[in-house]
Amino acid sequence: MTGFLAAPPLTDDVRRIFDVDVGEVGYVMNASRVWAHQPGTQTGLFDLMGAAVAPLGLGRRGRGVLVAACASALGDSYCSLTWGGRLAGATDADTAAAVLRGDDAGLTAAERAMARWARAVARDPNATTADDVRALREAGFTDPQIFAITAFVALRVAFATVNDALGARPDAELTGRLPRAVIDAVDFGRPVAAG
Repeated sequence: MTGFLAAPPLTDDVRRIFDVDVGEVGYVMNASRVWAHQPGTQTGLFDLMGAAVAPLGLGRRGRGVLVAACASALGDSYCSLTWGGRLAGATDADTAAAVLRGDDAGLTAAERAMARWARAVARDPNATTADDVRALREAGFTDPQIFAITAFVALRVAFATVNDALGARPDAELTGRLPRAVIDAVDFGRPVAAG
């Protein structure tokens, strides 16, 4: 079983997804096993996320801020752990853990604005206001960049929703690579898979 689904047939497309995981992280991720039921959908979604965020020119730190803030607001442990670890690598463990807990004191003004917006979009997009968008403008973002941030966060919510709904649990191998502060900050969502 992969989450709540049976393992998909091992086609060439599925092998390609699994090979990418092995090449990048050394094992096949549980999320990839879920998405392997429609490899083209995963590829298309990742391509769309890349296109959405491209106008921002964000490095790993900026993407880490967006995904860690979004995933933790959504209550998604898998992406919170994964991107909390990546953010820790781009900043430090305490800053990443703080972002996962909703404390953005260690971030730049622009990063704080992105994190607040990512949480608002993930929690209740119907509650956002023109003042929320104004705060992004005041932090230096243009309207096309605000759209890019919003589209990227919304697509990350879609990715996490599929993983969570279908029972994908954070990989046991993942936690062995994470700082303790990041692990301790993620006290929500699905538990880590057994090793």
